[in-house]
Amino acid sequence: MSKDKSVIQYSCGVLTVSDKGSRGERQDTSGPALKTLLEKNTFYVKAVKIVPDQADVITEALIEWVDSYGLDLILTTGGTGVSPTDITPEATRAAIERELPGISEVMRQKSFELTSHAVLSRGIAGIRKESLIINLPGSEKGASENLLTVLPALPHALYKIKGGVKDCGD
Repeated sequence: MSKDKSVIQYSCGVLTVSDKGSRGERQDTSGPALKTLLEKNTFYVKAVKIVPDQADVITEALIEWVDSYGLDLILTTGGTGVSPTDITPEATRAAIERELPGISEVMRQKSFELTSHAVLSRGIAGIRKESLIINLPGSEKGASENLLTVLPALPHALYKIKGGVKDCGD
């Protein structure tokens, strides 16, 4: 928690999407890593959950976290690749009202500088009501690197999503 009252703290949720993780067969490392990064950067993590790779379960969690909890930012980790069970982007599309493609584009571009496998990422970002939802890779390294790529832009994005009127150049 930030002690600086001039810094707005946004509430967040971290949703790990993993069949094995949801069954307790694999330890989730990406979710806790994202939580730590967020908390080091003036975000307040209010919800953490692991769900299986099931579209309806993922969509339901995203909608609940926005509509019932009013979370400002939701990060998903996992299910963004090309495996048959990777359906996080499709489940996210069912929950959002508008896509925000620049976030995913810059994450893939930056990741491609590190690995050619970045072209296989299908993660998306979008807006539901006044909340931002971002899909991140399932590995701790990939999730952390991708979040760090876009983290500087997130406070302004959330400010604007919530109706902030200050221009981007101000």
